[in-house]
Amino acid sequence: MTQETFKRTTLILLGCGKMGSAMLKGWLTKGFDPKSIWVEDPHPSDWLIGTGVNVNLNLPPEPTFICIAIKPQMIPKILPKFSHYGNGLCVFLSIAAGVKISSFEALLGQKTPIIRAMPNTPAEIGLGITAQIANENVSKDAFEVAGKLLSAIGEVVSLNSEDQMDAVTGLSGSGPAYVFYLIDALAVAGHGQGLDKELAMKLAKMTVLGAGKLAASSSVVPSDLRVNVTSPNGTTEAGLNILMHNENGLGPLIEKTVAAATARSKELANG
Repeated sequence: MTQETFKRTTLILLGCGKMGSAMLKGWLTKGFDPKSIWVEDPHPSDWLIGTGVNVNLNLPPEPTFICIAIKPQMIPKILPKFSHYGNGLCVFLSIAAGVKISSFEALLGQKTPIIRAMPNTPAEIGLGITAQIANENVSKDAFEVAGKLLSAIGEVVSLNSEDQMDAVTGLSGSGPAYVFYLIDALAVAGHGQGLDKELAMKLAKMTVLGAGKLAASSSVVPSDLRVNVTSPNGTTEAGLNILMHNENGLGPLIEKTVAAATARSKELANG
């Protein structure tokens, strides 16, 4: 985001937990004027108070954005207090999981510009990925600015329809937990083959980190990267025979995993 965009943007952040803090840190790192940010949080941390943003102070009359970073179950209680900003130019940007745009329209007004976004936890280190979708009240320029705000915590993609958000939740939203479990499983397996626990864990962490960075930075698709390190009758092939050529292999298991998380996201979104 350019400095000129920063100067024109005023923002209210509702909630400053892990994800809210990650976004705020990213904005400040990229040069957002702390005096143009108002944070509403019932238990502000020392870090938050020390950032120089406006914490629990009188809110601006016409903010550009209101970012909703509170827990979904708190929205029906807290958001009506901000309904006077609805049906206007202020854009509501929500990262609350499972809360549909229609729910915000019911609380804030049908003409309210609303963007629904789904980041994931690597946002804490600026390596997240966020999917976003807007209602028809959001202008093209506002949608682009929202994308730049979200880019402070990682990559940003746009969806074709809100229905895709459940699959995003099942894949990238919940996905880090799957990877953490994989790291644990690799470390336990390595320990089972005679490695010290700490060494096995370090090997597992760095293997996943390195493989992820290689996949993200390479022009070669992951399936070809896999083939490139799989020698005929070698050790990698022996391991992949278990993962890929077994009725309980990794592919079908991951399909079931993402499908289950997606289904649960749909259930939560439908109340």
